[in-house]
Formats: sequence, C-alpha cells, structure tokens
Amino acid sequence: METLLPANPKLGYLAHKKEIDAAIQQVLESGLYILGENVSQFEEQFASFIGASSCVGVGNGTDALIIALRACGIGPGDGVITVSHTAVATVAAIDVVGAVPILVDVDPAMFTMDLDKLEQTLKSYKNCKIKAIIPVHIYGQPLDMESILEIAGRYDLMVIEDCAQSHGAEFRNRRVGSFGHIGAFSFYPTKNLGALGDGGAIVTSDPQIAERARMLRQYGWKRRYISDSPGSNTRLDELQAAILRVKLRYLNPENARRRALAAIYSHELESVELQVPREATDSVHIYHQYVVRTTRRDDLKARLSSNSIETAILYPVAVHDQAGYKSRVVVGSGGLEETERICNEILSLPIYPELKDEQIGKVIDVIRTW
Repeated sequence: METLLPANPKLGYLAHKKEIDAAIQQVLESGLYILGENVSQFEEQFASFIGASSCVGVGNGTDALIIALRACGIGPGDGVITVSHTAVATVAAIDVVGAVPILVDVDPAMFTMDLDKLEQTLKSYKNCKIKAIIPVHIYGQPLDMESILEIAGRYDLMVIEDCAQSHGAEFRNRRVGSFGHIGAFSFYPTKNLGALGDGGAIVTSDPQIAERARMLRQYGWKRRYISDSPGSNTRLDELQAAILRVKLRYLNPENARRRALAAIYSHELESVELQVPREATDSVHIYHQYVVRTTRRDDLKARLSSNSIETAILYPVAVHDQAGYKSRVVVGSGGLEETERICNEILSLPIYPELKDEQIGKVIDVIRTW
C-alpha cells in the first residue's frame, strides 16, 4: 500500500525532471559553479516575483535570517521580537548575531503573531533596546503587514519578514517579503519553492541593505579578495539556482493547486470535530502546511498512520521550551499560553501539488471514520 507523506519533494523534482536535468547539465558543462549566471538571473527573477528591487542568494534559510539581521545593523544586546511558535531557525539567527530574542504569543486561529501581545511587550519591556520585529508568515499564512509596519513605525523598529514558508503568499495584493525592510526565504526541498538541497535568499528594496547583504554573504568583499568589512561564506549554489529558476516558473500554478487541495480539505472536514485552517482577511494563504487542530491530536495521528498516511507536527516543542534556547530567550508580555497549548494539538496533513484527488479523498475518509 502506498504511504502518503506530509510533503514529497521527490515528486516536485519528477514533475519537472526534463527541465531540471537540462539545467543541471548546462551548469556542469559551463564550468562556472559559484555565483555564476544562474545565481544572478535567479536573483533578478525572484526579486521581480516578490516585488522587491534586489535579491541576494545565500546558502540556506537560517543564513538568510542572519544576513538580514546583520544587514539591518542588529547586533549584540539588541532586542528582537518574534514568536516561539516557529522553526528554531528564527530564534537561532537572533541568538547567533548576539541579539536578545523576545518571544510573544500567537493568535489561536491563525497561528501568527498576536499583535496585541506585540504592542504590550513594546510598551512594557525595559531591559534592552528593542531594535527589530521578525514577523513569521507561518505555514504560508500572511500576517497583517500594514499593522506590523504601523507599530514598527511608532517604535522606530526594523521589520525583517521570515518568509521561509510563504513563497508567493499575499497580503492586500502584495507578496510577503516586500513589506518590511528585508525578507528572508528558505529553499529547503520541502518548501513551496524548494531546491534539491539547501538554499536561501533575502529580498529588499533598500539599496544600502542590499549592498551590505551582498558583502556579508562573501567575506565582506566589494572587490574580490579584499574585505572591506567582516563577512562570512554563505552563497547560493549555482546548481541550486539553476534548479530554482526552473521551479519558479511553476510556483504560481503549484500554489493554486495547494489552495485547491486546502479548499477540499476544509469543505469536507467542516463537520468533523477539529479546527481547520482559516484564511486571514485580504490575504492569499499558500498552504505550505495544512494544519488542523484537535485535543485528540495523537489519536488522530496514530489512526492516519495505521492507514499509511503520515503526518507531521510543526512544531512539537516551542522554542522557549527547548533545552538549547530556554535560558537564552525572554518571554514577552502576556506569556506564551496559546503557543504552549497548540504544540499538543496541531497536526499537518499531506499537502503538495502532486497529491491526487483520490489520495486526498482517502485522508478525508479516514478522518471522518475517526
């Protein structure tokens, strides 16, 4: 019996195998393997797709956040507000640059940052100077970026969008990543726009931030071998850029297919005693994950697994409760009650563009009998 997976990046490769293989062959034959034509062309194409002036390709999504923070001047002792219900990379990047992660709770329906808790924290926190907000568009659900920008403007904060799960998501007809001072993306293979290995990028319409980011990704160079400032080595691979150029052409229709699958799930599961995803007003959710919520989560997960349907829990332990970070973060005003509750209740069902209607029907039938 075929096992359905939460995500299946192999099918994403097979769907475009001929074009991807040709792109890989072209790179291999070119002899240009680092920061060549494919990287520069992908950067131009992805910036245009997002609606930003510049894109800087880097080695992975975590490095994208680190470069974004450093390019915005965030460093040791600075406060950065984000959420604990996120991939650990969001908090790890803040920690790496020496800043202080200040974590606020999330909305119970959308799973994104609770803006009231954000405001409360900004009003009450006095231990260090808060310099930035990292809103996370988790699961492909866009945040209300106009409200984020209004709050950030009042407190003179940088806005660094964590778009690792939201390639192509929109708020009020603009793509996420184009609102803040800078946006950070991951191209991990399971993402809506996924490479066949690691990859990441930052996007910005601020030319000074873009210049700093380009220097930071390669030893602080403006001229080869001459470091004008400290930097690192985190470059988007030429092979991965070639693959991403192919897959970017199909991102819009593949996101549309995800939205169609999500609509089937939501319609067919409306009578089942679990919480299905909601879409925020004026937003286009691109369903990197289709996340349901139930107090009987572990029982549902086991029932699906016994029927060869695998699921995922993103994320089973909030960052502030993980041993590596619990002593390195600060909890914002109002606590993290909702964050802690949802860790025991959320479950990601299979969703990817190649999922067939009969396969999603099987998932729905098993959940209904459960």
